[in-house]
Amino acid sequence: MARRGRGKTKKNKLLLSSNEGTIQEHVDVDKVEKRLRQTASDLKCEAFYGTWRDELRMATLELQQRYLKRKADSQSLNCSSGQMQCVCYGLGSFSSCASGRYQLAMLMLLLDALEIRPSDCSVFDPVFSSGEKAVLSRIGLTVLIENEEGKRQALKPTFFYLMHCGKALYNNLLWKNWSKQHLTEILIVGNSFCGMKERTIDREFNRDYRYISQITAVCKENLLPCPSHMTDVFSDTAVLTFPAGDLDKLSESTWTNPSEPQYEYCKDLEIVCKDRTEII
Repeated sequence: MARRGRGKTKKNKLLLSSNEGTIQEHVDVDKVEKRLRQTASDLKCEAFYGTWRDELRMATLELQQRYLKRKADSQSLNCSSGQMQCVCYGLGSFSSCASGRYQLAMLMLLLDALEIRPSDCSVFDPVFSSGEKAVLSRIGLTVLIENEEGKRQALKPTFFYLMHCGKALYNNLLWKNWSKQHLTEILIVGNSFCGMKERTIDREFNRDYRYISQITAVCKENLLPCPSHMTDVFSDTAVLTFPAGDLDKLSESTWTNPSEPQYEYCKDLEIVCKDRTEII
């Protein structure tokens, strides 16, 4: 956004800048927040939003019920309420990119529909500017400072929002939660695993993304509707869950000694790695 003219600005106007490579970006935090809330209001009026909301409510209810049943069966003394947490990776520069803004607006609506406190939603993208971080903090979200590369273990029911992220991010997330206990406690809204498999050569898919490859046949995948005018934003999106009964179909050896993904053969890995600034 270009600088304002010499006219006086309101005292509550917050204008931040950050260096993204060689480009200086100026983010009018008030304006970005207002536009974001308007986008959320517009999305809420879209017919497909109601389907997204209802699908997520049903999936999270099942997730929480499984969690509480498992805790009760194990007679755990540390049996929490099953309150959902949320983790979001890969929104991109939502202040300048319409897709990122719509995806963030949808996240805001879903958090409200699922009764997840904004402070219980952690967000990260290495491209976030200081101004965008200020917007995220203002709407109540928790901005992570460390690039986890998707390697976040779910210690309680967790909703992962991973819109149009690279396969490595999903693969890392699955690896970090590679047990029947942890996988049954996560829900993903993101790219269809079946779609990933169809678009990737089998040999490469099985070698480089073996956790996605192994779980695709047994995960529960419900595709979410996407209107034709929003294909760039919400296409190929599904609700992915991992019911224990389906995970039991995999052999016990599947779960033994899962090794951390390395991606040594991947030339176009769509993830910003920790301690690195370029996409490799």
